[in-house]
Amino acid sequence: MRVVLSTWGSRGDVEPLAALAARLRELGAEVRVCAPPDEEFVALLAGAGVELVPLGPTVRSVVCGERPPTAQDAFRLAPELVAARFDTLTAAAEGCDVLLATGLMPAGARSVAEKLGIRYMFACFQPFGLPSRHFRPGRRPGTPSPQEETDLKVLWEQDAQRVNALYGEALNRHHAAIGLPPVDNVRDYVFTDRGLLAADPVLGPWQDMTELDLVQTGAWILPDERPLPAGLEAFLEAGEPPVYVGFGSMAGHLSKDLARVAVEAVRAQGRRVLLARGWADLALIDDRDDCFAVGEVNQQALFRRVAAVVHHGGAGTTTTAARAGAPQVVVPQIADQPHWAARVAELGIGVAHAGPAPTTESLAAALTTALTPGTRARARAVAATIRTDGATVAAKLLLDEAAGRGGPPRPA
Repeated sequence: MRVVLSTWGSRGDVEPLAALAARLRELGAEVRVCAPPDEEFVALLAGAGVELVPLGPTVRSVVCGERPPTAQDAFRLAPELVAARFDTLTAAAEGCDVLLATGLMPAGARSVAEKLGIRYMFACFQPFGLPSRHFRPGRRPGTPSPQEETDLKVLWEQDAQRVNALYGEALNRHHAAIGLPPVDNVRDYVFTDRGLLAADPVLGPWQDMTELDLVQTGAWILPDERPLPAGLEAFLEAGEPPVYVGFGSMAGHLSKDLARVAVEAVRAQGRRVLLARGWADLALIDDRDDCFAVGEVNQQALFRRVAAVVHHGGAGTTTTAARAGAPQVVVPQIADQPHWAARVAELGIGVAHAGPAPTTESLAAALTTALTPGTRARARAVAATIRTDGATVAAKLLLDEAAGRGGPPRPA
């Protein structure tokens, strides 16, 4: 059985595919992963025993420039990614049985699967970008909806129009070149009417939130057995558990004072600080010994040893912190992150910060709640409910799909 997995996006879009690929290989399948060729993604997949097939530009080159990406940048990137998918996936999926696509609107992946006559599946890591009768679509480059419009059906139709404006011309040009009919609704064509939701059922419940028929597998978690660096171990052993602060793949367009704000807010709670550099390249603000900076590290091991986790609210970081039983302060920046922040607060396992740019006072206030014994107890209770078999469930469903045994059955 041969499977191709495809994504374009940040680490939160790539690491779950590494987890799924590793499980598929254990079940006897041949797997190729097509993903952006950032060095850390190459290393991540190599660690899972899977070679990365480069797809599109590096993500860092797109999001880590001197200024934040603009709408014009999005309109340049969209057709570039469509072309990359047709070129890369056509070669990678030749002779395969099934192609699964996820990440930033994977327009082109289903088209390649149809041209090759293989099965196609769509997967997502959160349901908030899927058409819904319960919430508005998120922001997307293009003509915005009128502020006075409140009809959710109309708003989602306008969202589809924005997707068409981004991807439609390029997709249909490639369709014409390979003899496929034109697509009039790119978004719904890409999503299909069913798919896999790789999110934990407790952290990310979705029932009736979208009109798609989703199978919720649980998050696709890649086990991490790496030891913590010696310097970090020494810092952890030297005092009480620190507060971790990190914003992952969020680039340097965050508040320029974010490191200072974070360090001062944590110190105001009488706690030590563990600052993760991340793509924003956060740096220590002084040479006091109550702070330590780390690069890429085993968060699964680390989060079990911290007092709280302050982060941006990516699906992966939220899941890792919840699984570790660490109280969270979520400072959401973009996309689905406000939804994860709200869910963390709803579950009582942490705090949703109001807005993307904390002050020392606002972050200290959030930490006051997150560091209470009650929040810690609730976080540990929820940790016991987090599923760890999501990649296994998804791998078996995908192999059933590849074998032609109909639509994905519901996992037990």
